[in-house]
Amino acid sequence: MKSLNPKNDAASMFQHVRSNMLRGFLYAAFVSFFINFAMLIGPLFMMQVYERVIPARSYETLYGLITIGVFGVILFGILDFIRSWTYAVMADVFARRLNLPALQAGVLRSIQGGAGEGGAVIKDIAELRAFIQGGAISAPIDAFWSIVFLIALYFLHPVYVAVAIIYILVMLFLNFVTDRVTRQAIQDASKAQQRHLQDVANSLRHAEVIEAMGMLPALVRNWRRSQEEMLDMGHVSSVRNRIVVAITKSLQKSLTMIVVATGAFLTLANAVSHSVLFPAMIMTSQAVGPFASMIESWRSWVNAIDSWGRIRLLIEGYENERQTMPAPAGDGDLDIDNLIYMPDGRDTPVLRGISFSVSPGEVLGIVGPSGAGKSTLARCLTGIIKPSMGGVYLDGHSTYLWERGSFGRAIGYLPQNLSLLDGTVRQTIARMRDSDPRDVIRAAQLAGIHELIGRLPFGYDTPVAETGHLMSGGQMQRLALARALYGDPKLIILDEPNSNLDSVGEQALIRAIETCKARGAIVIIIAHRPSVMAVTDKMVVIENGAVAQFGPRTEVISMITPDARSRAESRRRTISNSNMPGEA
Repeated sequence: MKSLNPKNDAASMFQHVRSNMLRGFLYAAFVSFFINFAMLIGPLFMMQVYERVIPARSYETLYGLITIGVFGVILFGILDFIRSWTYAVMADVFARRLNLPALQAGVLRSIQGGAGEGGAVIKDIAELRAFIQGGAISAPIDAFWSIVFLIALYFLHPVYVAVAIIYILVMLFLNFVTDRVTRQAIQDASKAQQRHLQDVANSLRHAEVIEAMGMLPALVRNWRRSQEEMLDMGHVSSVRNRIVVAITKSLQKSLTMIVVATGAFLTLANAVSHSVLFPAMIMTSQAVGPFASMIESWRSWVNAIDSWGRIRLLIEGYENERQTMPAPAGDGDLDIDNLIYMPDGRDTPVLRGISFSVSPGEVLGIVGPSGAGKSTLARCLTGIIKPSMGGVYLDGHSTYLWERGSFGRAIGYLPQNLSLLDGTVRQTIARMRDSDPRDVIRAAQLAGIHELIGRLPFGYDTPVAETGHLMSGGQMQRLALARALYGDPKLIILDEPNSNLDSVGEQALIRAIETCKARGAIVIIIAHRPSVMAVTDKMVVIENGAVAQFGPRTEVISMITPDARSRAESRRRTISNSNMPGEA
C-alpha cells in the first residue's frame, strides 16, 4: 500500500495552486492591457468632437465618431466580462483545489483540540474566493498598465505626464504609510474577531445547559467584553485606514483642479489646444486612480494575505500518514500490541504498554475508574489518534494507517458524545452515504428504534435537528447505535452505550450485541454500569493507563470483587513478610 508524504504533497499542491493563480493573473493582465486601451476611447472621442466636429459643424464626422465610440464601448464591455470571468474561474479553481485538503486538515486539527482553527480555515477559503472574484485584485494590474495613459498624456504634453507621475509617487507613499500604520492593527482585529465568534459558537452548542442553569447573563457579560475588545481593535485599524483614505480622496479631488489649471496655463501659452483640457483630466485620473484604489482596498489585501497564510500553515501542518489504497477487512483478530499514547504537552503517558487480543465473535468489556484511559483507548482502537508507540491491528492492518474510506466500512463506533450530524434520520444511520433503504431499516431494527422512527413526522426523512424535542436522550443514543451497526461492520466499539438507556433500551442493546457476536463481529464495550457486561466473553481492567486484569469475564470479575481483592492483598503481605530479614 502506498502512503502519502504529507509535506511533499502539500508543497506540490500549493505549487499547483500558485501556478494556476499565476497563469490566471497573467491572462487577466493581458486582457487588462486591451481594457485600458479601450478606456482611451472616451477621452479621444471628446478630443475629436472638440477638434473636428464642432469647428467644421460636420454631422458625418460626428456619426462616424459615435459609431466608433459604440464599438469601443461594446469591446470594453466584452473585455471586462472576460476579465471578470477569469477571476471567477480562478476563484473556483482555488476553492475546489483547497477545500478538501483544508477540510481534512481541519478535522485533524479539531481532533487535536484546535476546533476553532479547523473551522476557521473554511471561512478563510470563502473569504479568499470572494477576494479573487472582487475588484480589489484588479488594482495592481490596472496600476501597472497606467503606462498606457502616461504614454497618451505624453502625446498631449509632457507636463501632464509630470503631474500624473508626481501624484502616482504620492499615492505609492500613502500605500506604504497605510501598510505601516494599519497592517498590525488589521491583523489584531481579525484575530480578536475570530476569538469572539468562536466563543459565541462554542457557547451556543450548549444552549440548553445555559438556559437551564441561568448562565446567560454571565455569558453575555463575557461576550460583551470580548466584543468590545474586537470592536476596539477594529476601530483602531478602521480609523487609521480612513484617515489615509480621506487624504487620498482629497488628493484625487485636487488632481482634477491641478490638471485643469495645468491645461489652462498650457492653453494660454499656446502649448496645447483647448480641446485637450477635459481628455487630459480624464486620462490623468485613470492613470492615478488604480493607485488610489489600492489604498482603499488595502484592508482587503491584508486580510487576504493573512487568510492565505493561515490556510498554508494548517494544511502544511496536516500530517496525513494514512494509506491511500483501500483495503478490505478480513476475519482476523484485533491485536493491541504494547500500545503507548502520550498526548502533546504531557510528560506522562495516558496509556502504558497495553496489550491484549480479541478474536472474531468475541465481546470484550473494558472497565476501570474514571480517568483511567478507557475513552483514549477507544480512540486508539478506532484509529482516531496515533499511538506514540506500539499499535492496534485489525486483521493485521494498523487501524491508524488504514485508508479511512474502507476502514469506515469495517468499523462501527458509538462515542460518549453522540455527535449526530445535520441531515435526515436515514442519512444519519447510513453515515451520510448513498444507501439501500433495506440496510438502513435493518440497522434501525437491530438498535430497536425502527418503530419510533416510523412515528416521527417524516419517518426516516425527518431532519435530525428536528428530532431533539421528539426523541429522548436514550432514543438519540439508540439512533447513534443504529449508525454504528449500519453495514455489518467487523469491529464495533461502544463507549458508554447504555449511559442514557432505560431497561427496554438496555435489552435492545444486549440483543444487538448478541446478534453482532453471532455473525462473527468483534464487539468492544466500555461501560460503568455492569448490566451490559453480562454479555461479554472477556474483560480488561484499565487502571492508570495500564492493564490491571485481562481474561475471561468470570475470572476477571472474581478478581475485582472486594473479597478477592482482600485475599490477594493478604497474600501479597504474607509474601512480603516472609522475605523480611530475621524471620525464618
